Amino acid sequence: MTDHSPVRYRREGQIAFIDIDNPPVNALSAAVRQGLAAAMAQLGQDNDAQIAVLSCAGRTFIAGADISEFGKPPVAPFLPDVVALIEASEKPIVAALHGTVLGGGLEVALGAHYRVALHGTRMGLPEVTLGLLPGAGGTQRLPRLVGADAAIDLITSGRQVDARKALELGLIDALAEDTDPRAAGEAGALRLLSDGVGHRRLSEIPAPQVDADMIDAWRAKVAKSARGQVAPLRALDTIVNGLTLPFDKGMAQERRAFLDLMQTPERAALIHAFFAERRAAQQDDLAGAAPRPVQRVGIVGGGTMGQGIAASALTAGLDVTLVERDEASAAKAAAGIGKMLEGAVKRGKLDADAASRMQSQAFRAVSSYDPLAQVDLVIEAVFESLEVKQEVFRTLDRICRPGAVLATNTSYLDVDLIAGATTRPQDVIGLHFFSPANVMRLLEIVVADQTAPDVTATAFALAKKMGKLGVRSGVCDGFIGNRMMLAYRTAADHLVLDGASPYQVDQAVVALGFPMGPYQVGDLAGLDIGYATRQRKAPTRDPRERVPIFADRLVELGRLGRKTGRGYYIYDEASPQGRPDPEMDGMLADIRTGLGITPRDFSTEEIQDRYMAAMVNEGAKLLEEGIAARASDIDVVLLHGYGFPRWKGGPMHWADATGLDRIAADIARFAAEDPYFWQLSPLLARLAAEGGTLAKSKTGKDAA
Repeated sequence: MTDHSPVRYRREGQIAFIDIDNPPVNALSAAVRQGLAAAMAQLGQDNDAQIAVLSCAGRTFIAGADISEFGKPPVAPFLPDVVALIEASEKPIVAALHGTVLGGGLEVALGAHYRVALHGTRMGLPEVTLGLLPGAGGTQRLPRLVGADAAIDLITSGRQVDARKALELGLIDALAEDTDPRAAGEAGALRLLSDGVGHRRLSEIPAPQVDADMIDAWRAKVAKSARGQVAPLRALDTIVNGLTLPFDKGMAQERRAFLDLMQTPERAALIHAFFAERRAAQQDDLAGAAPRPVQRVGIVGGGTMGQGIAASALTAGLDVTLVERDEASAAKAAAGIGKMLEGAVKRGKLDADAASRMQSQAFRAVSSYDPLAQVDLVIEAVFESLEVKQEVFRTLDRICRPGAVLATNTSYLDVDLIAGATTRPQDVIGLHFFSPANVMRLLEIVVADQTAPDVTATAFALAKKMGKLGVRSGVCDGFIGNRMMLAYRTAADHLVLDGASPYQVDQAVVALGFPMGPYQVGDLAGLDIGYATRQRKAPTRDPRERVPIFADRLVELGRLGRKTGRGYYIYDEASPQGRPDPEMDGMLADIRTGLGITPRDFSTEEIQDRYMAAMVNEGAKLLEEGIAARASDIDVVLLHGYGFPRWKGGPMHWADATGLDRIAADIARFAAEDPYFWQLSPLLARLAAEGGTLAKSKTGKDAA
């Protein structure tokens, strides 16, 4: 260790204190690993030290790997070796845990001989969420500590547990009442010294017996939840097989599995998604633009969306005033928000007393715009009508104080036209929340032509405060997400017009890794939404456009999806999740006959190729037009708003991995049938010809 090492060793009496200080999250950088190895050597040579306490400064224990080292050649000492050094110590080591103890951080703690945690500590092994498995002994030490069943659960799901659950599982030895981890560790060390307790190595504990039936049940469960992902099942096999081997051979097997997974496309996609989320919040052109202070928020509209936004704002610690058209509607909205907060309490996301204070002290539902005169930011969440929204903004322009940010939650409409209804378009921005807004993390931040930089900065700061992933979008119909959804949904509709069934399309899309197909999603959202959009755009529709007549027919028959018990699927007590409607074939046959279409068969592969090609092509157009700043931003929107499988990284990452030349060739082939819809993006064509990638293309604001 040097004076500049993030790891410090010092002794007080018989106790050696090993402190890690590597802000902000004490990540396991090469310097930390080197410091820990040096500390173990010093502990072994310190004849006056009888026991050691390992703790971290700041807000957390080791929260995992150092992300700045991702993709770089590994630097010795490697983490498995460091953990082995900790465990091999002849002097007992107490790990004092607080904050988040994740991944390699928990593996370090498992290498220690005893573990004590503060209240509020959360711990887990989330490696499967990055396409990996624990690679420093987690698959071998954790089962020996908590049993095979609990270890399989934690490792294959990647979920975290709190300190109380950790104590119940036996993952920690004690739950401390202290608020200082170092003090908690010292108290634990003194108890162990008093009791004359020595080291306790998990590697020396016999492996638990594995029951074949239990393993079969876990394999079926993990296969279902993994939905095509490699890492969870590989982790399960590594745990189970390792427990039949001597510890050192189990560790060698774990290392081989870890290194194998490092080379998989799944791991590359999940790492891409991880960094894409962090990149989305970085707006280089806003350097020097300080966000405006926001503490008091107004919301206009108390429907489901307005209620969700209000609940999300309240749990973020903001003061909320919600405006509805009359007292009865305001009371109904307040009741709905109360239920959302109650749900958060039941899920353990919110303290009951805090929820009560929010409703009584930080929230009010009113029927007049006047209380909005002093708010810092207003979010309009009324009916999706340009005229209605423009009228709301005229009122806000008159009522709200100078400098207040005026935001619209529109999903499709022109934010420039909405801003034009005010005398302060520089203060207007789009904040497109996704439903349910109190749950969904995605927030499209739609920057209009005259939006001031500090207003954009305010929107990103608000997203962070509310725990949302803010993604910047320019102004166009549907912004990033809904415009892309229209493209791939249109491709699906064409498949149905030409001979595929909605159910065949849904099955093919689910096989790609999506949780639901487009027609299942339509039923869930309500078919009247798409119908209203088509009606709005009908006057300007190009005569070459192919209209999904079958979708309009369903709405005109009153079949709006789940909310009416019937849409593409039938929903009743026998099939609450929906079953195919036998009348659909006849309806489609009549429509095809009327249009002069001879139906043909489509393979699952061709359905998937068309669906994905439409998605990627539209994404490339968004990049070329500057609507999206980066390909990775598009990936974040589709991952968090539209169910794109995370283990494929997002549509643009998937396209780069698949090969742009192949996708461009597919589109050229499809265009022979329908040259109007299948218009190849010039950017996609150029990159395909040059062997380039969407990830490295410089478009929009990043081209400057």
